[in-house]
Amino acid sequence: MAALLLLFLVSLGVLLSSVEAQEAYNKLPENYRKGVDLALQQLRSHSGVQHHFLFFRSIQKSDIEPGFDVSYIYHNFYLKATNCLKETVDSTQCKFRNDRPLIDCAVCYKTFSGEIEKQPKPYIHCVHKPALTENMKTQRISHCDKMGYTSGAPTLLASKGSE
Repeated sequence: MAALLLLFLVSLGVLLSSVEAQEAYNKLPENYRKGVDLALQQLRSHSGVQHHFLFFRSIQKSDIEPGFDVSYIYHNFYLKATNCLKETVDSTQCKFRNDRPLIDCAVCYKTFSGEIEKQPKPYIHCVHKPALTENMKTQRISHCDKMGYTSGAPTLLASKGSE
């Protein structure tokens, strides 16, 4: 009986972990979810990545909406490894692993009518958190600020974002 109870509690923990991850992702505005999806797509394309990753939490979010249904998005967030393989399609049974470092991602891109524009090319930079340097952070911000914003417009990171 005790073993059955333990098995139930472990199963419940797995379910809650994956539900929390999905909940955090679902709470993001659609424009930010699209950037997370870009980062996950890029991560899955690397041959060295063996595990399935899920959105963990946002670090910084900002956007500029200069008008005409255009937005410039900047999102810095963490991805976390799960116990599932990277080919996993249904991640509802995937549990976060605590023995792997977080992946720190920064993405910036332009949207028009809610869709990511091809120009300027979306910028995606993801690195294991322990390897992230101050120089990398500076380069991320510099690159995103130069993405083709109109002359005289405020920089993306100077806008007031949530979080």
